[in-house]
Amino acid sequence: MSDTPQPLTFADFKLNKQLLTAVAEAGFEHPTPVQEQTIPLLLAGHDVLGIAQTGTGKTAAFGLPLLMKVKYAQGTHPRALIMAPTRELAMQLEAHLKKLAVYTDLRIFAIYGGLGPKTQIETIAKGVDILIATPGRLMELYLKGDLVLKELKTLVLDEADKMMDMGFMPQIRRLLEVIPRKRQNVLFSATMPDKVTTLSEEFLEFPVRVEVTPAATSAQNVSQSLYEVPNLVTKINLLEYLFLDWDSFNRVMIFTRTKQHAENVANFLKRKAHGEVRTIHGNKGQNVRINAMEAFKAGEVRFLVTTDVAARGIDVPEVSHVINFDVPLVYDDYVHRIGRTGRAQHTGAAITFANEAEMHHMEQIAELIRQEIPLLPLPPEVEVVPTPFEEQQSMDREKDERRKREDPSFQGAFHERKEWIKPGVTIDKRTGREFAVGPNRSQKGNKANPSKGKASSPSSKAFRAAQGRARSRRSK
Repeated sequence: MSDTPQPLTFADFKLNKQLLTAVAEAGFEHPTPVQEQTIPLLLAGHDVLGIAQTGTGKTAAFGLPLLMKVKYAQGTHPRALIMAPTRELAMQLEAHLKKLAVYTDLRIFAIYGGLGPKTQIETIAKGVDILIATPGRLMELYLKGDLVLKELKTLVLDEADKMMDMGFMPQIRRLLEVIPRKRQNVLFSATMPDKVTTLSEEFLEFPVRVEVTPAATSAQNVSQSLYEVPNLVTKINLLEYLFLDWDSFNRVMIFTRTKQHAENVANFLKRKAHGEVRTIHGNKGQNVRINAMEAFKAGEVRFLVTTDVAARGIDVPEVSHVINFDVPLVYDDYVHRIGRTGRAQHTGAAITFANEAEMHHMEQIAELIRQEIPLLPLPPEVEVVPTPFEEQQSMDREKDERRKREDPSFQGAFHERKEWIKPGVTIDKRTGREFAVGPNRSQKGNKANPSKGKASSPSSKAFRAAQGRARSRRSK
């Protein structure tokens, strides 16, 4: 007889038959680590502070105890409230909980902005047991008198770090003033910045801390790599080179910092993979964004190009690659971006492109996640084009602003560079260089990789030095 302990099953939590049937049909055999720790605590009535990334099973970790406690439809007003930072996450939570509650009569409903409130108000009036809401829409309906919160017994804040990043602390504090004081509280966050710590201290009562991965670390099943790439066009060229290995890129999320970059990348991909690309950013309408996510989830398209508006809460199994076309300026977003891949025991790859100004941010991100990110040389086949003058100016300004924050006496290298231009010299605005003269001089740039065989750039050296310092600290 083996002494090896048998793995837990969901039946060990003494969930009711309706939930166990739904869990089995959803394909869940054994609870994940966050579920093993969280479900018994919530069923016992404890407040919980959970540090877990998306993809660890945290929705079921708080969702199953919630469904057990609310149990069946009753009354008109919600008895449980789940707060989510974005409408995409709110919609996804609604879908997950409805799937787990399919054999109950519980009324689960999500409210969020981007749509007119009329239909949402009508649904609430008919009766809701579990309400999922974004902070803005929740307070809008509450202040208009269309939502009653006096029956709340449970409050869940999901992805609290994102809520703080988006400036929702005032709405959360206002909510805490108007809901019943006697309730169970749950807070989940992928990272624990100071604002989330402050929030947890304000509303959790003697919480039990559940941490399934170290705070502010990246997904463990994700291989990470970094390329230093001088400019936008060269980033596109590197993307084209990587996609020569077409079959390995089964389902890809590409993150950009701006809407314009998202459109640039999407337009490039559409020429290579017509019909296999969708784009999400702030200028896209609600229905377009929903349809894009659904098509990507269903595997109807291979590429989803997005700004960080969709970085959180999208649950798409088997994303093979995440490509950070631009480095996020909110460093925690790096964790959430690459958390889209390497989920549910699958492995994934996260590839980051960083220009010289963004390399500093990658140093900080490597420190945050306490991991080394391999810096790879640009393949010699990738065409490196000269950086246009305006783009170089933008990078120089960004570096100068950062140095001024660090040293207020710094005058600015960008300011000094302008003094180098001699009177009477004509500057090519594409490249920022003096126009070449002579019949055999081209303005199009060398198609060979000029970095091949040359010494590393200062930003690459700085990144490697920072990684070495971090490695030394970890070894002590």
